[in-house]
Amino acid sequence: MYRFSNTVIGFLNLITLLASIPIIGAGLWMARNSTTCENFLQTPLLVLGFIVLVVSLAGFIGACFHVVWALWLYLFVMLLLITALTAFTVFGLAVTSRGSSVEVPGRNYHEYRLGDYSEWLRNRVKDPNSWNDIKKCILGSKTCAQIQNWTPLDYLRKDMSPVQSGCCKPPTSCNYNTAATVAQDPDCYRWNNAPTILCYDCDSCKAGALEEMRRTWHKLAVLSIVMLVLLICIYSIGCCAFRNAKRAETDHPYGENQMTKVRPRWDYYWWRWWYDCKERLY
Repeated sequence: MYRFSNTVIGFLNLITLLASIPIIGAGLWMARNSTTCENFLQTPLLVLGFIVLVVSLAGFIGACFHVVWALWLYLFVMLLLITALTAFTVFGLAVTSRGSSVEVPGRNYHEYRLGDYSEWLRNRVKDPNSWNDIKKCILGSKTCAQIQNWTPLDYLRKDMSPVQSGCCKPPTSCNYNTAATVAQDPDCYRWNNAPTILCYDCDSCKAGALEEMRRTWHKLAVLSIVMLVLLICIYSIGCCAFRNAKRAETDHPYGENQMTKVRPRWDYYWWRWWYDCKERLY
């Protein structure tokens, strides 16, 4: 059991080290793509991939070869990741706690109101630059093209995604056969049949985009909680591996050696590992 924690940490970091390669590759591939939605994820993927690569390499070297400074760096960065992930999860749940759908009588789809969402989310879509990026993303995904050939009967029977409900049609309450003096939802006047306009500047479209974001963020929150539990377990095992590495500096088997002047050279661990391998062969 003396080196069990080191073996576990080394094995886990070898897996994450290999997993970081496709993450970095995905970020580099997105750098060559001109689609706005994919470019939005390019920088986070590259940063995440390189962080995982460096941390995994430090953890693998520290655990397998008892390099104390590498394990110290590994545990320090792991603590930062746990703190950041906790803050991200709490913040995500806080800003996405508000939001609801409105049932439309006689229809299977729902509609969404911008005022039902948190102020932080509303400010994101009210900013012209931010909304233009989101609008380009929706246009590039061709979401509205999927329902452009629907018949009136399809609108009665079929369901829609929040973005389709808010961006691809005017609000159901709109009545274009009445006199112009009748007050209607402001989105009714923003609607245009042009494929590049539709209701992309409507509040209902912004609300639909926020609903999609809220659902995605809730899924990420569940994943974040699972990752937090996993990271805490790995961090605990890493602390045991760090203690073992401190003991291994002078082969002191009964706790941490207090002889601070005895510090072997850097190549001592490599030679000892090679010697142990030969001992197992014979």
